[in-house]
Amino acid sequence: MSKAAAPHIELASADPSITQEMARWLSHLGAERRLSPKTLEAYGRDLRQCLDFLCAHWGERVTLERFAALEATDIRAFMAMRRADDIAGRSLMRALAGLRSFGRFLEREGKGKVGALSAIRAPKVAKSLPKPLPMASAKRLADADERAGEERESWILARDAAVMALLYGSGLRISEALGLKRREVPRPGEGDVLVVTGKGNKTRMVPVLQNVLELVQEYVAMCPYSLPAEGPIFVGARGGPLSPRIIQLAMERLRGALGLPDSATPHALRHSFATHLLSRGGDLRAIQELLGHSSLSTTQVYTGIDSERLLEVYASAHPRR
Repeated sequence: MSKAAAPHIELASADPSITQEMARWLSHLGAERRLSPKTLEAYGRDLRQCLDFLCAHWGERVTLERFAALEATDIRAFMAMRRADDIAGRSLMRALAGLRSFGRFLEREGKGKVGALSAIRAPKVAKSLPKPLPMASAKRLADADERAGEERESWILARDAAVMALLYGSGLRISEALGLKRREVPRPGEGDVLVVTGKGNKTRMVPVLQNVLELVQEYVAMCPYSLPAEGPIFVGARGGPLSPRIIQLAMERLRGALGLPDSATPHALRHSFATHLLSRGGDLRAIQELLGHSSLSTTQVYTGIDSERLLEVYASAHPRR
């Protein structure tokens, strides 16, 4: 168990006896389990909401001893409250997973056993397939000329096009693309592989197309800021690290220009990468490695998309449809 100093947390709804353990738990998840900052933020938010609810539900501040005596009815009441706020099943499932993780942490630390958490069934989550973009649309998103009419500096348009080309050309998550250092991206003709740091600080090697490297190099040549080898290759308008939100906003503008649906997000380019590889005969195991999925079952969702596409072709082309 990591003994690194945990952040201080104060909540009006909870006694320090439990907020101290909450801080230690989040610190443990980050240091030992290597969960991403976004996951830690979500888990912390879910637990805070639960403690706020329990405080109102019980009419008293939540202590560690009281929390350890949770009953299944208390958890069900919390989940029902969250459902009433139109929270999706996937978010409810994540909240329950976070509470169970906190309960296990308390038990390992000898601070009580929250048995009620294991008695609650996880909410059902409707299965939905990722929504890839058509190949032609995915290619156009990496063309800076598509945004030529916007009042933005040309280097910014070139930067956004290069980022989107990486998302589609190598199947990167947006955090992975924006986390690349300049030294990690070869110049055109000097390499064809990226070493990417993904979830859980795991690294993997992914191929990168030469035309994508050319787009990146065009941006680098136009960028008005110094880009040191150890610094991020993609920077914002003021020279600092580029925020994912900037790329999301660029995608929103392109959606309107290209007539794409709301499902056309930066992450949809990663879905498109996997789906288009599979439709061209790509091996599922190889696609799993390229995407950095720890489980093949996560990658298998793309077979559903490909099957759906084949059925659409069959239905439209068969003479006895």
